Amino acid sequence: MPPATTAAAALSERPASVAAPRAHAPWLAIVIVVATIVVAVFADRLVLHDPEQINPAKGQLPPVFMSDGSAHYPLGTDRKGRDILSRVVLGTRISLAVAVTAILAGGLVGTSLGFVAGYRGGWLEAAIMRATDAFLAFPGILVALVLTVTVGPSFRVVVAVLALILWPRYSRQVRGEVLYWKAQEFVLGARAIGAPGHVIVLRHIVPNVVNTIVVLCTLQLGWAIVVEASLSYLGAGIPPPTPSLGSMVAEGQNFIQTAWWISVVPGIAILLVVLSLNVLGDWLRDRLDPKLRGV
Repeated sequence: MPPATTAAAALSERPASVAAPRAHAPWLAIVIVVATIVVAVFADRLVLHDPEQINPAKGQLPPVFMSDGSAHYPLGTDRKGRDILSRVVLGTRISLAVAVTAILAGGLVGTSLGFVAGYRGGWLEAAIMRATDAFLAFPGILVALVLTVTVGPSFRVVVAVLALILWPRYSRQVRGEVLYWKAQEFVLGARAIGAPGHVIVLRHIVPNVVNTIVVLCTLQLGWAIVVEASLSYLGAGIPPPTPSLGSMVAEGQNFIQTAWWISVVPGIAILLVVLSLNVLGDWLRDRLDPKLRGV
C-alpha cells in the first residue's frame, strides 16, 4: 500500500476520542456581555437614583461593604453625592451606544468599499486601498482627540469620529477576503456561465465573508469602548453632566487615596466589558473560521 494511502487509512481509523480538541465556549465572557447588553437596554429601570442629581451632603460615601457604607448607595457616591452605581449603569449604556453606532456606520462604509475594491479591481481598487492606507497611517486615538476638540464634543461627533477611524479596518480585511473567495473554483465557474456580478457577490461571496465581519465587529466593539472612554477621560468625549465611564475615572483620579471607588468602580466596568468582548471575539473567530477549526 502506498504511503499516502496508508496515512489516509490510519487517519480514517483514528478514534473520536483523539480528535483535535475544540475550545469550550467562554461562558463567563458571554454572561458578562449579555449582562452588559441587558443593563444598557434597561438602564432607566435599573438605576436607583438620578445619576445627575447633586447631593453634597452625601458626597464620597463608601460602598456598602465598607464600615461607613450605606445600602442606599451600594457602590458609594462621588464627591458631588451622585450615586456611583446609577452612573455606571447609565454610563455603560452611553459607551455601548456610541460603540455600536460607530461600528454600524464605519462597518457599513468599510465593508462596502472592501467589496468594491476586491471584486472590481483596477484603478478603483487602487484608489480605495490608497485611501485606506492613508487613514490607517495615523494613530486612531490622536486623530479622534484632535477632531473632537476641533468640532466640539458631543454624542454625534464622537460616533462620527469613531466611524471615520473604523472604516479602513473593515475595508482592508473585507477586500482580502473577497480576493480569496473570488479566486475559488465555484466563483470562477459562476462567472464562466455568465452569472451577473451582483448575483455572484450576494450568493457566493457574501455568505463566506459574513463570518469574518461578525468576528471583526465583536473585536472592534471593545476597541471602540476603550477609545470612547479615553476621549471622555481627556474631556473630549461625551460632555457632562451625562455620565460616561471615562469621565467618571477622570473625576475620581484626584481622590484615589481617600475615595478610590469613584475611579476604580467604572474602571473595573470598562475592564470587564472590553476583556469579555475580546475573549468572545477570539472564540467566535476560532469557531467561525473553517481554517482554524480544530487547531
